[in-house]
Amino acid sequence: MPSLADRLQPGSPYPLGATFDGLGINFAVFSANADAIELCLFDPAGKRELARLPLPECTDEVWHGYLPDAEPGLLYGFRAHGAYDPEAGHRFNPHKLLLDPYARRLHGTIKWTDALHGYRIGHRREDLSFDKRDSAPAMPKGVVVDDHWDWSRDRRPNTPWSDTVIYEAHTKGLTRLMEEVPARERGTYAALGHPAVIRHLQRLGVTALELLPIHAFTQDRFLQEKGLRNYWGYNTLGFFAPEQAYMSSEHQDELRRAVHRLHNAGIEVILDVVYNHTCEGSEKGPTLSWRGLDNASYYRLVADQPRYTINDTGTGNTLNMSKGRVIQMVADSLRYWATSFGIDGFRFDLGLTLGREATGFDPGSAFFDVVRQDPVLGRLKLIAEPWDVGIGGYQLGNFPPGFAEWNDKYRDTVRRYWRGDAGQRGELAARLSGSGDLFDRRARRPWASVNFIAAHDGFTLADTVMYEDRHNEANGEDNRDGHDNNHSRNWGAEGPTDDPSINDARGRVMRSMMTTLLASLGTPMLVAGDEFGRTQQGNNNAYCQDNAISWLDWKAAASPDGEALIDFTARLIALRKRYPVLHAATFLYGQETPGQGINDIEWWDERGQSLSPEDWQNAEGRALLMRRAIRTAGDEVEAVSLLLNGGSDPVTFRLPPPGERRRVLIDSAKPDQAEIEIGDEYEVAPQGAVLLTWTSAWAA
Repeated sequence: MPSLADRLQPGSPYPLGATFDGLGINFAVFSANADAIELCLFDPAGKRELARLPLPECTDEVWHGYLPDAEPGLLYGFRAHGAYDPEAGHRFNPHKLLLDPYARRLHGTIKWTDALHGYRIGHRREDLSFDKRDSAPAMPKGVVVDDHWDWSRDRRPNTPWSDTVIYEAHTKGLTRLMEEVPARERGTYAALGHPAVIRHLQRLGVTALELLPIHAFTQDRFLQEKGLRNYWGYNTLGFFAPEQAYMSSEHQDELRRAVHRLHNAGIEVILDVVYNHTCEGSEKGPTLSWRGLDNASYYRLVADQPRYTINDTGTGNTLNMSKGRVIQMVADSLRYWATSFGIDGFRFDLGLTLGREATGFDPGSAFFDVVRQDPVLGRLKLIAEPWDVGIGGYQLGNFPPGFAEWNDKYRDTVRRYWRGDAGQRGELAARLSGSGDLFDRRARRPWASVNFIAAHDGFTLADTVMYEDRHNEANGEDNRDGHDNNHSRNWGAEGPTDDPSINDARGRVMRSMMTTLLASLGTPMLVAGDEFGRTQQGNNNAYCQDNAISWLDWKAAASPDGEALIDFTARLIALRKRYPVLHAATFLYGQETPGQGINDIEWWDERGQSLSPEDWQNAEGRALLMRRAIRTAGDEVEAVSLLLNGGSDPVTFRLPPPGERRRVLIDSAKPDQAEIEIGDEYEVAPQGAVLLTWTSAWAA
């Protein structure tokens, strides 16, 4: 390491973080309540502290200094001086090394020790006590990077929302067992751009790969003590730094290269991001970064007892999105990933929290306004998880224009219907047609409803038809964790079975649910592995299972059953692309837009009769026909019908209007059947779903 100056020059308060300008490094960090902040420099191994240099200036609550002749690769952290007064919300402790919230790379990992806490664990005064042990030996360090990347040759797919099909996957789990990928790259960023991955995604026809969190995150102490790991990554340590465990090399460019290759293949990349909380937990959690820099600014605290953090997230703390600098940190992080890594969109974990003000959730909150007006972020795909665990913590359909939302009502309704529950027909119709009752406001479009049957959290599609109870024993919580109501059915046996009739029913129901998903109005999302029947052995909360429970089994995918389901799923996605009415850009309300007395959407029962109010209320009615129609550019009416039989007996549907020739596009009970011509009737198997079409010349 070259010799460095023994003091810092004033530098600049902008940009925040550590910025190399070719001649040196500017450091800038926000704290509204600190009395002083020191920059700590470390040797290349991150073990020896070489210098502590006070940041000499504070401008607009940003502490800053410039280190001449310093270069990328420098390891650093901060120490913040100020009041240690937890009852007033302040927890400054200069004995604790703090990560730069804007650090773009981390060196090392957390080594859990009580010294990471600002107070003495076990002390009679608990978090009101003060700990003087140095935490630096147990802390990762920030690394200064020069991460310029030439994106001029990259072409973002810019897939229209209405054409989007999302594939949710875990960076490691997707390729950890994929033998076509070189061994050293399996489970890494590099593997995401491997031809084998791209071939599979293109074979399916998905348009966007959504990755579970790849921001640097912690391995939780309580999990490590049980011999488990934080696999999902929903516990952020750094909002700007890629998780190093997914690196196959020393160069973060491997992630950029993977994104570039996916773009070249026409596939967008969406990141699942966690800005609702941090890994520091409650007031009794460790002091790693934000808490030590300015606890009272970064976190929402109980108004009349600021010693305590507000826990609207269920993780111990909640970021204070009412503070301008906190919003800036999140917006800067989003913009960094979009511009430096080419990311096409974001899914906001517990997105409701980001819109919380002192009075509760506000769709007009500052964060939403900042993102929507931003010239970079406002053009990306933005998806919210519309709930958290605080008061008023369920806001499905209430997010502002520009955001799509995970629609859990869609998931639960579809599962209940195919399980055979009574009284689902009316609710199912609302979900099939884009959930306009929830989303058709403020000029929002059907794509705002992200429809899914399974996601990373909960049963996989296969487990939804294999298990009626969760089986989370491997998580070490006596099977108490995870959802206890999964709207699932095992069809005669709990778990795997050799019974052919049970397996036949399970396969048919999986295909019917997949048909329902891809024929519904809205944005469909598949979770990786559902296209070949992946199981987690009944574990519906595999957040801590970094093993074969969570990793995709590509040998199972290559089995005859796996290949057959992949082909069936690919056919459905191809049909969705082939028939525009299946991904219509506007809500349909039974208006006579195509002409010839044909409405844009119509509903019938198996008799070919329009459903009366009494029919809709009939709890035992399990047959439903939805027909959607559009007028094509060639002056024809193109109609696609979805026939659903949620009952246990076959049902023969009479198909209006009579006298037309129709074509069955796909039948969940006959996955090998090619497209066939039919007349006015068609038999749908028990728990069967069928897509068919007809085209009629436009009457002059």
